[in-house]
Formats: sequence, C-alpha cells, structure tokens
Amino acid sequence: MAHYALIALGANIGDPRSNIAEAIRRLRELFAVEKVSSLYKTRAVGGPDGQPDYLNAVARIVPHGPPSSTIGTLLKIELDMGRLRNERWGPRIIDLDLLDQDGILHDSFKIKLPHPRMHERAFVLYPLAEIEPQWRHPTMKLTALELAENLAEEDRAVMLGREDPP
Repeated sequence: MAHYALIALGANIGDPRSNIAEAIRRLRELFAVEKVSSLYKTRAVGGPDGQPDYLNAVARIVPHGPPSSTIGTLLKIELDMGRLRNERWGPRIIDLDLLDQDGILHDSFKIKLPHPRMHERAFVLYPLAEIEPQWRHPTMKLTALELAENLAEEDRAVMLGREDPP
C-alpha cells in the first residue's frame, strides 16, 4: 500500500491565495503531491478578535520518512515563507499541519497523530472530504465525509465559500 500524508494548509495575512499556492509549489519540490483540494474561505476560529478570514485547503502527499521528518519539512517551509509564531491561533502568512500519516497513532510533545482537533474543524474536514471522502480517522473510525456531516451547525458556520484550487 502506498504511503500517504494529509496536510492542512491555511493563510489569512499577506496574499493568502498566493501564499497557499507558494506552499503547494514548495511541497511539490519536496514530495509527490497526489491531490489538492479547492480553497475554502473560513472565519478565523479562536485567537484574537478581528482577524481576517482564512483560506484553507488540504493536500495528499507521499512522505519520504516518518512523521517527525514530514513535520520538520513542513516547519521549514513555514519558516522559509516568513511564518512567525508569536501568538497561539494568531494570524499567519502560512500554516501547514500534518493531519495524518499512514494512519499512525502518535502522541508526544512534538507530534500528535492524527491531528487532535481535526475532527472538530470544518475548515479541515470540508477540503479533506473533497479529496479523500473515504479516508478513515484512525481512532474514531469514521470517514472524512461522515465527520464533516456530523459537525454541529455552529462548527459549520465558519465556512464562507469555496474557490478553485490554486
């Protein structure tokens, strides 16, 4: 079976569409990128009030090593693109989160897989369900589509629209 990793992408400062397109370009330089979802416009969740809306997407890539290697590469891309980590859930030029890699369960200070809040986030589940509707959460055993359909109305309310992929 082919190895996979699911990456959530998000941006809400600078030019979010261009930032996500640049992050995908950089991912393509380093990995085989198999799929990329449409862009989803969402309200900011958590963090300071008054943040600009986000653009979000999900990509499926073929990783080269363990999750720690994948996360290291994602953090380097963020840093090289100018991401600053000044404030939890604050505005960001780019955010790359490893959602799942090969269904591995991992819980350490640096890595939690699957991503611990992905099942609560419409801005992750909608683009994930678009490209991988039958992907199954490693612990909850529900598909991406089922998780998206099970979201509460208030969690769905962050979704503002969908655009063509970058």
